[in-house]
Parts: sequence; C-alpha cells; structure tokens
Amino acid sequence: MVKSDNVRSSGKSSLLFPFLLAGSLLAGLLAVPGQVFAGDATALVPEKDVAPGLALQKSFEAVSKAVLPAVVNISTTALVSSQPHLPPMFDDPFFKRFFGTPFGNGNGQAPQKHVERSLGSGFIISSDGTIVTNNHVVKNATKVTVLLNNRKSYQAKVLGTDPMTDIAVIKINARTPLPTVTWGDSKNVDVGTIVLAMGSPFGLTQSVTMGIVSALKRSNMGIEQYENFIQTDAAINPGNSGGPLVNLRGEVVGMNTAIYTTNGGYEGIGFAIPVTMVRQVVQDLIVKGKVVRGWLGISIQNVTPVIAKQFGLKKNTGVLVSDVLPGSPAETARLKRGDVITALNGSSVEDANDLRMHVARITPGKVATLTLVREGKTRTLDVTVGELPKKLAMNQGRHEGSAGNFKNVLRGLRVLDINGEIRQQLGLSENVHGVIVQAVQSGSAVEAAGLRRGDIIVEVDRKPVRSVREFVHQARKIPADTEVLLTVLHDGRHSYVSVSP
Repeated sequence: MVKSDNVRSSGKSSLLFPFLLAGSLLAGLLAVPGQVFAGDATALVPEKDVAPGLALQKSFEAVSKAVLPAVVNISTTALVSSQPHLPPMFDDPFFKRFFGTPFGNGNGQAPQKHVERSLGSGFIISSDGTIVTNNHVVKNATKVTVLLNNRKSYQAKVLGTDPMTDIAVIKINARTPLPTVTWGDSKNVDVGTIVLAMGSPFGLTQSVTMGIVSALKRSNMGIEQYENFIQTDAAINPGNSGGPLVNLRGEVVGMNTAIYTTNGGYEGIGFAIPVTMVRQVVQDLIVKGKVVRGWLGISIQNVTPVIAKQFGLKKNTGVLVSDVLPGSPAETARLKRGDVITALNGSSVEDANDLRMHVARITPGKVATLTLVREGKTRTLDVTVGELPKKLAMNQGRHEGSAGNFKNVLRGLRVLDINGEIRQQLGLSENVHGVIVQAVQSGSAVEAAGLRRGDIIVEVDRKPVRSVREFVHQARKIPADTEVLLTVLHDGRHSYVSVSP
C-alpha cells in the first residue's frame, strides 16, 4: 500500500522522452513525399451512430471545466529526522520488550536531519481560501505552497490535521474570492458509479482521469486507523493525494488518498475517503480545532466461523469483544470480554470496522444501546459513550513446552512459564496468568495465524492456562486438522486468534 504523494522529484526527465518521441514521429510522417492530408474531410462515422459516446464525452468536458478551477497543487518542504541504522537484532520486538532501545538514539549517534519535499493535491471548499487535503501531504511541513488553477502561488497555513483519517485543512490568504467545489453525498455512490479523479500526479497539475467505483467500505487496509474507503479504478498516482473524486454532476464524493501498488505507480486500484467522513472531520477541525470521537473502550474483532462455533453462535455475524479497558465506559456499563455485539441503537452491526465508525460519530455523553449475545442469550445494554482519549494505552525455574511434539495446529510453538523476572520486565500485574511465546516456527500454522514471540497465551479453546503444564495438557487434547481458538494478550490488549490447519 502506497501513499500517493511520496514523490521527491517531479520526474521531468523521465516524462520528456515520450513527448520527444511522439514529436519526432509526427515530423517524420509530415515529411513523407507525396503525402496528402485532407482539410475538412467528412467524418468516417455518422454522428448519430456515436451520439451516446459524444454526450458522455461532453459530460466529462463539462465536469472538468466546472471543477478544475477549484483543484490546487500543493508542494511542501519538511525537515525530518532519521535514526542511525542499528543491527537487525536490535529491531527484534522481543529484545526491545526486555531491554528497550539500546544506546539511546542508536550507537550514541544523534538523529540525522534532512530536507524532504513532496507533492500533493487539494481542493478549495470556501472562497476565502480554505483548502482540504491529506494529512500525509502536509505532515511535518515547514513550508506549504499552493499553486492555483490560474498559476498564482500562495504560502498556506495548516489549520488542523487528523492523522486517524488522514485529513487536513489548510488556508491561503487570497486577494479575491476563489472558485469552490460542490459537496456530494456518499449515499449516492454505488459500485459502478462513474467518477473522475483530479489532481497533480507526478506534479502534472490539473490532470483528470476517469473510471468507476470498484467497491465500497474497504477497511482493514492498514492505511489509517479509521477506514471506510471508496475503491476506484480511476488512475491515481503519486501527487494525486488530497485531490477530489467527483461524480458526473461535478460533486465531490471522495478525496483521493492511496493506491495499491507493487511498482510505485497506478495498477488499477485506488482508494478515496468518502465525502461524508471528509465533511465531518473538516467541520470539527475548523470549528473545534480537533476531531471529537465517541469511544466505548473495548477491543473488538470480527466473528469468524471458528469464533462462532466456540461461542455457540448461530451466524458468523456481529462483533466480538476481545477486551474491556479498565475505567472505560464499557467497563462502567459492565460489558464483558466474550460478549458479541450484534446491533447499535437498533441498527445491525456488520463488522468491527462498522461498529468503530458508528461509535466514533456518537457525541460523547450520549447513551447508546447495545444488543449483544452473552453465554448464548440475547440482551441489551446501555452505555454512556465517552470521548476517545488523545493517547490510548496501546500501548530462573522455567518450564518449556514445545509444540513440536504435538500432531495438531500448535506444532511449531514454544512457550515459557511467566516467572517473576518476565513479569517485571514486561510490566505484568499479578492478575495476568498464562504462558509467554518464546519461539514460533517459520511456515507453521501458528505463524500464519499471527502469533509472535512475546505474545502471552491466556486461554486455549476458552479454557484458562496458567502454566506450561496446563497449556500442554489442553493443547494435546486438540485433534489433528482441527482449528483452535487462542486468547492472546499483546501490548496489554486481549484478542482471539484462530489457528487453522
């Protein structure tokens, strides 16, 4: 996944060659002896036969003419620091957990600073010069320059940013009223909707590409913390970040943000933030100076077939509560680990991302009603929604047990008892019990499931394990070629991990 603004040079030398080649070829054709060119020849295809296509073409032309004046090019300069290179062993998460980062900033060397330049896009939302773009376009920028459609250049001030959605608002002091975009509605966007992506790919300002909406509600992409992307095949390239995605009415329906690529360029899959999310975040940034989000204080995950079976659910729907944070609104409301939330305020919950997005839009202090399944019974629970904290807490006598002797999905897993030394090094309270993962065999099912060295396994198939002996006892009960559900503690948070053969 690549942010579409990570460009450090305009690439003019690489772009110039195709133009020269085309020009040389045309000159050669014109020089052919005896060649005759018609001046006003009759069209080969009658207009009536291509009328629908010409009408669509006029639509593209009209939309481009209407919207492009409000699309801007953004270039930034940032002074960034980079840490000196450390040997690979120091990057091992397990090493860091026990010993921290060695030598302060790395081998006693100070961070190295260098100037980084990037290109991006944006669009004007008010005639006084308020502009929307991506946070990653202006992140850490010491200088932000905006180039308008009329080629006038301005220095911009960053009014506010929201890294969790990758949205930012900047402002220029224009001398005259500026053209603005027209907001659309995400509800009117569907798979197959024709869209135009506008911006400055590779610094080529005022560019337009056309495509359709390929998919909706793309999440878990690992791009931002709050994701609900529109996927499109309209060409999006480095420099398009922050530009508008518009429909055939000329309305902004999304903001170009990222691309999926293996070569750094367009491969037919781009992502845009839905306009509904953009407008909500922009409104908060302008009025409040920050984005206020609702928060329950729970860790959640999707219900898989394995989880549904383990929890006795009839359907693979709902959201599983894998952890409840101490002192959170969820704990106050007596929500429990293992509860499965199926609806919020009467509306069914599709998946974990769907619940997070809806809770985030609830004003802190309001009461939300959760419908959930607990121990096979359906019940409702009222919870007073809190405000998402600025910083979340994400943040010898040993017995070894090796799954190498097991003939099931846990083979390849080696665990240790949690002794006093480990408990102290990891900051574990006396209430935490389980076994710590010492090693995970490469290519094993447990590695594929996401288990890593340093994880703490507290349950096997929902049965608590307080020692290696108990872990081995439970693990050996698992038949070959059978899925198993592990409850894992990682960075202070519980989650359910299903290991499949």
